[in-house]
This record gives sequence, C-alpha cells and structure tokens, in this order.
Amino acid sequence: MGNFECFVSTDIETDGPIPGPNSMLSFGSAAFTLDSGLISTFSANLELLPGASPDAKTKETFWDKNPEAWEACRKDPQPIATTMASYVTWVKTLPGKPVFVGYPATFDHSFIHWYLVHFTGEDPFGFSSLDLKSYAMAKLGTSFRGTTKKSMPKNWFSSKVKHTHIAIDDAIEQGYLFLEMLKYRGNT
Repeated sequence: MGNFECFVSTDIETDGPIPGPNSMLSFGSAAFTLDSGLISTFSANLELLPGASPDAKTKETFWDKNPEAWEACRKDPQPIATTMASYVTWVKTLPGKPVFVGYPATFDHSFIHWYLVHFTGEDPFGFSSLDLKSYAMAKLGTSFRGTTKKSMPKNWFSSKVKHTHIAIDDAIEQGYLFLEMLKYRGNT
C-alpha cells in the first residue's frame, strides 16, 4: 500500500470550546479513499465527562439556535471509554494510513485527540490532520479569513447531503467537499 491514505472526515459537537472542562457530545467520521469515495462511517453520542460543565456562551450562541441537533446528539449517549476504544479499532481497520480531515481541524481534532489519548492512550491519526479551510485557501489563492464556505465554488458542495449540525451528516458533507477540492484546478 505504501503511501496510500484514507481520509477520515470528522465532525464533532460539544458543549463548550475546550476538551476536559467541556464535553464532546457526539462525533461522526466518514472514511473516504480517492478511488472509492465513501467507504465507511462511525458515529456516536457520548456521555458527559465527569466533572465537566457546559459553557453558557456555547449554549446561547449555538445550541439554543439548533434544537433539533441538540436533541439528536443527546439520544442514547454511550460510555466514553468503550466508544473511543471502538473508534480506535475502526480507524485501524480502514485501508491505508489515516488522515484526519476537519473544518476546522484545529477544533475538531483537538477534542478527538484529547479524548483518544485520555481514554485509550493513543491517537491513530497522530498529528496527520488536514484543515479544509487552509486547503481551500491554497486552492483558491484567497486570504485565510476571506476563505469561507460562502466564498467557495458552489460545485464543491454535494447535493447528496446537507449541513445539519448532526455530526455524521456534517462529516459526510465535508468529505465530499474535500473530494471536490482535490479535483479543482482553478479557472482553466
């Protein structure tokens, strides 16, 4: 397989800005390969971290505006340690070397990395994390802050899935976005 990579598009939902003091409520990962597209998914809602507390600003600015997503991420929460161990096993069964893909990767991977290391002792991604906003900036030749989903070509976005703030839906959506970015060659 050599340098064959599996791109694991991941989205998380949290009750605050940082792992530890705040909890990751749910996460979804969609594994993509360049030749096969979407090959596998993993998603879970998690129990709250012991001793953590929700951030009031996150509730007010995000969850109060997305009640359906809140309801979805609180259904059937699973024990954290066993879920993260199952996730490590899932990532390790994927073909090739896993690359974490996020939007923004700095936020999503920080929670995934913390939870994996804290509860399993390892992160199978290591520090292989690709940020879609940075990648779009490079592809489009735009400024970082000027690179937003609204400024990206409309044909980068799949009609197959919508952005719902439900982790697995958003992971799949951004995985397809990544595949379209890879194809982009500019205005030629």
